[in-house]
Amino acid sequence: MTTANTMKAIGYKQSLPISNPESLMDIELAQPIASGRDLLVKVHAIAVNPVDYKIRQNVANEDGSYKVIGWDAVGEVIATGGAVENFQPGDIVYYAGDLNRAGSNAEYQLVDERIVGFKPKSLSAAEAAALPLTTITAWELLFEHLELEQQSHESQKQSDEVLLVVGASGGVGSILVQLAKSITGATVIGTASRESSQEWVKKLGVDYVIDHSKPLQPQIEALGVGNVTHVASLNSTDSYFETYTELLVPFGRIAMIDDPETPLDIMKMKPKSLSLHIEFMYARSMFQAKDMEEQSKLLNHVADLVDQGSIKTTIEQNLGPINAANLRAAHEQLEAGRSIGKVVLEGF
Repeated sequence: MTTANTMKAIGYKQSLPISNPESLMDIELAQPIASGRDLLVKVHAIAVNPVDYKIRQNVANEDGSYKVIGWDAVGEVIATGGAVENFQPGDIVYYAGDLNRAGSNAEYQLVDERIVGFKPKSLSAAEAAALPLTTITAWELLFEHLELEQQSHESQKQSDEVLLVVGASGGVGSILVQLAKSITGATVIGTASRESSQEWVKKLGVDYVIDHSKPLQPQIEALGVGNVTHVASLNSTDSYFETYTELLVPFGRIAMIDDPETPLDIMKMKPKSLSLHIEFMYARSMFQAKDMEEQSKLLNHVADLVDQGSIKTTIEQNLGPINAANLRAAHEQLEAGRSIGKVVLEGF
């Protein structure tokens, strides 16, 4: 039982394999207090992302205290710091948080209001929890790095942009495809290799699906849509990098989110004057960027698109209450690398 000033949380003291029960444990911690621009949020639902297991495997608190991770949450604002301008107690919000701070695997969490949006009204807490981290990543990749032309959903016109999305069925791909189809005029080609993931990508609305386990160029040429202008490389960038340089038009753009194991030969981009961009959605919060508020704005914009019916949640599985056993199951599934869409947990 938690007392008035404590809360349930899931944490760990050392980086251990997920098969070890101490890799994630049910614990009790002091409830934090909001100050400054922070909101104190009572967490209702969370999603689990690859960043969770990467941090768990590699980062523990040096002082031997418990580390609490988790970077996707929906909850209710319980209290606000003195400098908060845009939220008040009772607001239901969604956000991905900040890598430098305690995460959302806890009953209560502090989060800076500048990286928080109002939850889409038409979604449940679990459905909305699937969105923040991947939404911010996909939005920044499409519109800040690739600089695709953004259009209003009401007055969309076909553009001459051809976007290749490699790894379209994963968490980021599942929202990126929908954003590209909802508010750009680009032709969207998504890659997926298994039948189940190809079906998922088709449901999300891509124009074409190709198989990334086979050579990409002949498959794209067979579509007759012209040359690729932009690449969203969501996994295995080192495997496809040379292919991208062959596929892209001069001055084409590649944006990636993964961590290649082998170095990329970037000079292959020179003959066509291509550019390479790396998206990391925590850059703004981690370095307190001047425009941190952009993340709040984009989350609110996407909430409107969801409520208008243009964007669907990418939830694929709800594993039940937020506890150590269910979180370990979620980490295990993501570490296996074969999940489609997002895995969420709900309630304490």
